[in-house]
Amino acid sequence: GTMPSLRRPKKNFKKRGHVSAGHGRIGKHRKHQSGRGNAGGQHHHKILFDKYHAGYFGKLGMRNFHKRINWCPTINIDKLWTLLPEDARKEGATEAPVLDVVAKGFFKVLGKGRIPKIPIIVKAKFFSRKAERKIKEAGGACVLIA
Repeated sequence: GTMPSLRRPKKNFKKRGHVSAGHGRIGKHRKHQSGRGNAGGQHHHKILFDKYHAGYFGKLGMRNFHKRINWCPTINIDKLWTLLPEDARKEGATEAPVLDVVAKGFFKVLGKGRIPKIPIIVKAKFFSRKAERKIKEAGGACVLIA
């Protein structure tokens, strides 16, 4: 016997002999009859832009040349102990561990959460008031480094 045909007939095969192939004689199946993409936002598509994308055109506010961003990565005190290696976290450690958060990529220490009542020496560029208070209550120290 013969092998069956692997390709299904295209859908438009049914439309053979019908002049407009289902796309109508009057409107016609043309490529981009209202323009490509966002064309005509201020002209023939104005109603759509005004209704669903109000404020799309025009300017607002002042321009800021040479914007200075104060880049200051922060860490909360409840995450401080996760920066230390395992052996420094043990209960029997004699001297307080020294943690340089700047070396770990953080500049400022913030005061969210609790820390265990174990002394720890934290070095950072900035401390919030709450963070400083909680570290000192645990018997630790806050060391400012430039």
